[in-house]
Amino acid sequence: MIAVTLMWSIAGVVSRQLESAARFEVTFWRSAFTALSLLVILPVWRAADRASGVLVAPAGQGSLERHWGVLPASRAFWVSGVCWSVMFTAFMLALTFTSVANVLIIMSVGPLFTALLARFAIGQRLPLRTWMAIVAAGAGIAYMYGSQMLSAFTDPAANASGLLLGSIASLCVPIAGAINWTVVQRSQSHGQQIDLVPSVLLGAVISSLVTLPLAAPFAATGTDVAWLALLGLVQLAIPCALAVVCARSLKAPEVSLLALLEVIFGIVWAWLWANETPGHEVLLGGSVVIVALLLNELLAWRDRNARPMPTQPDESGATPH
Repeated sequence: MIAVTLMWSIAGVVSRQLESAARFEVTFWRSAFTALSLLVILPVWRAADRASGVLVAPAGQGSLERHWGVLPASRAFWVSGVCWSVMFTAFMLALTFTSVANVLIIMSVGPLFTALLARFAIGQRLPLRTWMAIVAAGAGIAYMYGSQMLSAFTDPAANASGLLLGSIASLCVPIAGAINWTVVQRSQSHGQQIDLVPSVLLGAVISSLVTLPLAAPFAATGTDVAWLALLGLVQLAIPCALAVVCARSLKAPEVSLLALLEVIFGIVWAWLWANETPGHEVLLGGSVVIVALLLNELLAWRDRNARPMPTQPDESGATPH
């Protein structure tokens, strides 16, 4: 899982190495290479799961479902794919508008968005610690965002519109992730199993098709395409498959805690190799968010160890983007 977060965290610093690729072109190439990678990885991975008994293929299963896990007749599968496409597109667009630190910290509240949506959509009760974490994380982001906006309005060189658009795009990622998790959990509670990795493949295909007409005219250099191919394979396709394997062994709070390393790694990489130094308001507001998430997950871990609970789907909200 630590290796997964390391691979997820390279998106920001790699995007800063691009020479001429524009916003939608960046998203198109990364999504396209993710789809191509998963088209190769998924059949091999699913065959290995069938051989080991982890995956059982029902009789009469179609080729798409057998090799890639695609479920054309499942509405939840399509909703999940659309959610992934929103996450893929919004994440890369956000990185072109604002700093890596802003994007990662705003996105880190995904588990809290997921818990909040599950409370109203499927009636899951939220403990007091989660409500307190939601309030604290919201306050941290409000401080981080408000301080930067005030500075942007007083500094002619600052890009207030970029900060606003980047923050809105960043928020789309945890919101789509929360919807995705809720839809998948609801489907599972009704006896329908939705494999998230094939949904990621569908999301990558949708994202690449939607951004293709917006990407023209293509301006990416060969170096840009190579960087974006690296993101598609190493930052999404491979860690996506590995995260599912991790979820088989780790509990949801463990996945959540380790997933927070992506925020730290991502900010450090951009700081060291892209000269993107986070301001004090980002460090302070971001620290409040991370501490709120850490305390919430640590207390959840303690509660689950104190009293056995029924096995539930992964509530971590830690999803590839």
